[in-house]
Amino acid sequence: MAHVSEVVGKYSELAVRMALMANGWTVSKTETDEAYDLIGEDPLNGRTYKFQVKTILHRPDRKSYVIQSKNGQGEAYTKAQAHYIAGVLATDGEIPRVFYFENTGQKEYWSIEATAAKRWIELPIALDRSTLTEQNGSRTEANKTEKAAI
Repeated sequence: MAHVSEVVGKYSELAVRMALMANGWTVSKTETDEAYDLIGEDPLNGRTYKFQVKTILHRPDRKSYVIQSKNGQGEAYTKAQAHYIAGVLATDGEIPRVFYFENTGQKEYWSIEATAAKRWIELPIALDRSTLTEQNGSRTEANKTEKAAI
């Protein structure tokens, strides 16, 4: 059986993939090991971004969430290695909460519980087909306009 930290890490990665897809992102995983975990295409601007996924540690004594954002050598991820840090709050028995924010090259990111949803972007895991249909319609109209201009 896999070590518990590996299971939690893979679980967090799957939660981020699910949340991104539920919010209209196209998500890819490379076949090779890279500094980032996922690649996502933003549904609004069509740009591709690299995501490094981390599990959020809850510090109840400080009412804080902490994301350790270090690679295997203990160094912070550079912007070239990952555009965004995605954190997953995986509390036993509860639906995970997924947050992401711009990577600024820090080894740790902190937020108090009360402001995490304001400082970080929270992505719901729940699927909303109407949102996906609206985004798809916008893309289709944009593609028609681009083709008509050519």
